[in-house]
Amino acid sequence: MGSSEFQSPPVIKARGLPYFTPANNGGAALNPQDPSTPTLFRPLQIRGVTLKNRIMVAPMCTYSTNSDPSSPAVGALTDFHIAHLGHLASKGVGLVIIEATAVQANGRISPNDSGLWQEGTDSEQFKGLQRVVNFIHSQGAKVAIQLAHAGRKASTVAPWLSWEGKKGSIRADETVGGWPSNVVGPSGGEEHKWAPGDVKFWAPRELSTSEVEEVVQAFARSAKIAAQAGIDVIEIHGAHGYLIHEFLSPVTNMRTDKYGGSFENRIRIVQEVAAAIRATIPAGMPLFLRISATEWLEGQPAAEKTGSWDMESSAQLAKLLPELGIDFLDVSSGGNHKEQKLEPHTNYQIDLAAQLRKVIQQAGQKTLVGAVGLITEAEAAGKIVQGADEAVATEELLAGQEPKADAVLLARQFLREPEWVITAARKLGVPISFPVQFARGLL
Repeated sequence: MGSSEFQSPPVIKARGLPYFTPANNGGAALNPQDPSTPTLFRPLQIRGVTLKNRIMVAPMCTYSTNSDPSSPAVGALTDFHIAHLGHLASKGVGLVIIEATAVQANGRISPNDSGLWQEGTDSEQFKGLQRVVNFIHSQGAKVAIQLAHAGRKASTVAPWLSWEGKKGSIRADETVGGWPSNVVGPSGGEEHKWAPGDVKFWAPRELSTSEVEEVVQAFARSAKIAAQAGIDVIEIHGAHGYLIHEFLSPVTNMRTDKYGGSFENRIRIVQEVAAAIRATIPAGMPLFLRISATEWLEGQPAAEKTGSWDMESSAQLAKLLPELGIDFLDVSSGGNHKEQKLEPHTNYQIDLAAQLRKVIQQAGQKTLVGAVGLITEAEAAGKIVQGADEAVATEELLAGQEPKADAVLLARQFLREPEWVITAARKLGVPISFPVQFARGLL
């Protein structure tokens, strides 16, 4: 792509930083309202936040924080996260979602996970988050944080340690900052380990009703802290076999109190977490929810007696999202049981997103939907969202090209190709703005 197809912004100092860097806004289409501009590069309005394009960085755990439980910096984001996430922001993404960030210390997947349970703007967790947020904003991107609790999949070592001659995760004990006696879930005991009988995970203990209520409030506290640090969007992690997903699924939730049993009881934690967060964040701040649309357990022994969380369950939940104040459904799948029968292919999760988007629209609702999983090519990403913009929807629908989602989320592809947005613009013929410091690369 020639340099004439890019435009560098005026050199104005970015706000919120103690040093000079231009206020960049790479990745923004120069003519977003032009009918020829693909939906992928059109702005997306979500409550009071406008994204410059429909391309998001999906949350990716990097296991790169201080793991010493006695350190005030435990769980705090570091310069690594500024370099990693800030680079993606500088290369033009619309929204960066910070990796799964635990709302309680025992909610981390590993001792090296990000956390946001320390209260106060003088905490190391707050200061680390604010530095990352300020830099991402300086590059013209919006920033979200995925708030999470790992539940029964907590207190494991970082993956690269488990790769050393072993298969899968291995348990983190106290010698490496783990918390084996405080791994929790909706149900407890050896039979509720991720893989019963093995030595790769700790057996969870069952949360009491009052402890579940404390978890709900922990999500709200973390959301409030995140908003104070300048976060634009909150995402609730309800997927991949972590705590909220464990409550949703009849496979892992054997409770007899108000949080177990019926569908209505199992989704109660989502309702309460969403309500508690919505009550603490600004009215204009978007709230996302990531779910595993299906556990891929249909017909498997684990689900014979109880059933599982499947597409029907997700469709039922999706129609309740507007009343919960949730604006965006981030559609993933799997992760809650070792018996899952999952065969990933190019559209395996995009099709799930499309089905849920149709359910939402048929219900007359406006919840936005995000597609994630094996999205690598610009043309494919463009087709997923093309026509989702109301301004062009009629034309696209008449052409038989119904959109499958309103935005795309990429993860591993950004690890392989940090400049993916720039490459996508080139392939789709979209003139975009470009960061000042990188402009020479176009000459």
